[in-house]
Parts: sequence; C-alpha cells; structure tokens
Amino acid sequence: MLSLKLPQLLRVHQVPRVFWEDGIMSGYRRPTSSARDCVLSSFQMTNETVNIWTHFLPTCFPELESPGLSKILRTAAFTYPFLFDNLPLFYRLGLCWGRGHTCGQEALSPSHSYHLFCALLTGFLFASHLPERLAPGRFDYIGHSHQLFHICAVLGTHFQLEAVLADMGSRRAWLAMQEPPLGLVGTVATLGLAVAGNLLIIAAFTTSLFRAPSTSPLLQGSPLEGVVKARRH
Repeated sequence: MLSLKLPQLLRVHQVPRVFWEDGIMSGYRRPTSSARDCVLSSFQMTNETVNIWTHFLPTCFPELESPGLSKILRTAAFTYPFLFDNLPLFYRLGLCWGRGHTCGQEALSPSHSYHLFCALLTGFLFASHLPERLAPGRFDYIGHSHQLFHICAVLGTHFQLEAVLADMGSRRAWLAMQEPPLGLVGTVATLGLAVAGNLLIIAAFTTSLFRAPSTSPLLQGSPLEGVVKARRH
C-alpha cells in the first residue's frame, strides 16, 4: 500500500470552472480520476478529505452531467428530509399558536431546539461559502464551509434522534392505545422498500458514470480534454 503513488492534486485554474468552489484555491482532485485514484484520494489530504470522512459519500456524480440539476438535488436531499421529519413538530407548534408560551415549551424540547439551530446553521454555511470567501486559499484543506456544513449536519442528526427518543418516551402510553404496533412482516416490507429505493438511486448514478467523463460536455475545451482523448486512444 505504501508503494502506491497518490494522485496528483490540482489548483483551481487547472480544473473546469464547474468544479470551482468559492475561496478554495488548491487541493482539487482530477475530475477524470479513475476508481483507484478516488479510493486513494480518501487517504490523501485534499480539499475533500474531511468531507469524505465526515459524510462518507463525498462524490456527487451528477455534477459531470448537469451542475445546475446537481445543486438542486443536493439542496433537496437535505431540505426534503428536514421538512418531512419535522412535520409532527410543526403541527404541534401550530396547535400551540396563540395558546401561550408554556404550550410552546412543552412541544419544543431542548433537543428539538438544538436540531433546528443546527439545521439553520447548515443551510447558512451551504449558501454563504464562509469563511473561505473572506480569505481565499486559507481554508483549502481545513475549516472551509463544506466541512463545517457536514459537521453541523451530523450534529443536527444526533439532536434529531435525541428528540425522537424523548418524544417516544413522553408519548409511549398514548402510542400504545393507538393502532397496533407494526409486526415483523410490516417491518421487513418497509425495510425492503427503503433498500429498493436506494438501490435504484445508486443504479441511476452508476449508469451515468459509464458515460462520464469522456462524454461530458463540461469537459470539452478544458485543460483535461487532452487527457480524456489520450485515454480514449
């Protein structure tokens, strides 16, 4: 393993503009990296290394085909679960509207508050590209917004799970009087649907990899086009 050569890193002007991150000047991986190089780069200090180990799924494959759609998909991937998971909380807060401060305190536990704060902070970091916008080049490897965004997302998930456990504990008696608990068959069926949906998503993005990057219009006319042509020959 020690004899393997780590992939070469690039500066911002050496990669297509679509891969540029505001304020990040160096530490870019080559967009035409092989699967082997992608794995090796996980153990190399790049501007994505911290993201890899805090999120474990760093690469957004649709970026090669449609960066605008990719941005929308990445935003929706966080926005939709947040809204869906918090519908019960929003409903309870709606019932408390105009009923006094104590009602809101009962509906909103400390874990809920921390989760909402982390979610808002995550969205702010995702949109603002701070602090690297204030000091380009100083946060290329450690401390840029994408890394802070991942850390806040992980903390937000932790507090969300804590809030769910608190809600289940405080409402256990009420839940027991409602519909009968989900049996083994229902649990397995729900798990199967979730797995099938994730496999379909993975299959769709994997299929795009067989066409990228040599057919990607974003790489045409870039400094990497010569590399793509050489590999094709």
